Parts: sequence; C-alpha cells; structure tokens
Amino acid sequence: MHRNKVVSREDWFQAHKAHLIREKELTRLRERIAAERRELPWLKIRKDYVFETAQGPKKLADLFGANSQLIVYHFMFGPGCVNHCEGCSFLADHIDSANLHLRHHDVSLVVVARAPLAELLPYKQRMGWKFDWVSSYASDFNFDMQVSFTDRQIATGDTTYNFETRPRTSKELPGTSVFHRDENGDIFLTFLSRARGGEALIGTYAYLDMTPKGRSENGPYHGLMDWVRLHDEYQDRQPAQNDEPPGCCD
Repeated sequence: MHRNKVVSREDWFQAHKAHLIREKELTRLRERIAAERRELPWLKIRKDYVFETAQGPKKLADLFGANSQLIVYHFMFGPGCVNHCEGCSFLADHIDSANLHLRHHDVSLVVVARAPLAELLPYKQRMGWKFDWVSSYASDFNFDMQVSFTDRQIATGDTTYNFETRPRTSKELPGTSVFHRDENGDIFLTFLSRARGGEALIGTYAYLDMTPKGRSENGPYHGLMDWVRLHDEYQDRQPAQNDEPPGCCD
C-alpha cells in the first residue's frame, strides 16, 4: 500500500483544514442539486399497474400505504433468475435500517422485480430482508420504467436506460423510481435514478470513501463486482474466473 507523506501535527492540521473547504463545497453542491431535483417536472401515471404481493394483488396506489410518497427500487431479478445480482443485493442490504425511519416520514419503500413472487420470496428469506418485495411480472411496469427490456428491444437496440438509447444485452437493469400521490389520488413519477445513481443509497461506500484505501476497486472490473459478494458468501466465495461481472441476472 502506498503511504502518504507523514508530517508534523501543525502541517497535518493545516492540510486537513484546507481540505475541509472542499468538503463543505461538496455538501453545499449536494444540497443545491437536491433542491433542483425537488423542482423537476412530474409525469402523471395513467396505467393501473397491478403487482403480485404476499398479501395478494395490489395496484401501484396500494403500495403507498398511508404515505404520499413512494420509493421503488428496481432489483435485477428476471423470471428464472439463478445468479442473484450481487450489486442489487449489496444495495438491498442497506434498505431495512433506512426503512425504519422512512415509513415515519411520509415515505413508503418497496422493492420490485419482474420475476414471479414465488421466485423472489425464497431469496428474500435467505437474505433475511424485511422490506416489501413485490413482483411486476404481470404488468408493463418495469418496461415502462425502462429497467426491463423485451427480446425485440434487445435485438433492435431500442433500449433506453438512464435517458440514453443504445444497444444493450441485459434484459434487466437496476434503478430507483420515486412517486407522489396527491390528495385526489393521482400518482406522478417525480424522479428516477439509474446506473451509478444507486451509489447514494449504499452507506458502505460512505464509510469506505473515508478510509486510506478507499473502495479498492482495482480490477478486473474496476467496480463493486471486484469485491462485493452476497453477505452470506464472503467466507467461501471464490473470485470469478469468467470475463463478465458476476451476479447480473438476465
């Protein structure tokens, strides 16, 4: 490991004090972007999406519960998935603690995947997660949210994700979609986050970014697939030997 310059206490103090200016700039920028996000235009949802849940079929409006705001995490778990997405699972490990507080602040949070509920629940039980996980298998929800793609879309390259249309090979991609329900019961899509936008929901990264070694994502994929494993597989998991990032389910 490279070791940084070692200095006197006074030099250390002055260097860190100067760096704090940059940290504060980042905090203020984050606050400004969050304010701008809240001012973005909304899109009215006009379809009656129906989801399969442990309590039976529910519409999108039902997922709000008593709250007016709904956060949906799109988990990469398509029908017949056998290789569970380690990146989505890593993010999902952070949900339950946050959810303890969100539900008391007018926010409901659910995880949605396209696989049938009978395929989702055993994995949820294995991982010990408590959040609500529902299936969009019988609806167009994932396709309309542009996180799932049909065979035709894959073949023609008509795949729009994160506001960019280009050829893709994966039928399932991750993301977060945020909705608001007004006093009339109308539902609006207010914000969506895709690709690396999900990092904001992963508290482990915040800890790692404070350490000398940082995220240590040094290859072969130069991302979380370099080191993240399902949380019950760290002891006996062997490094992937193929050329593709492990754990992404198509």
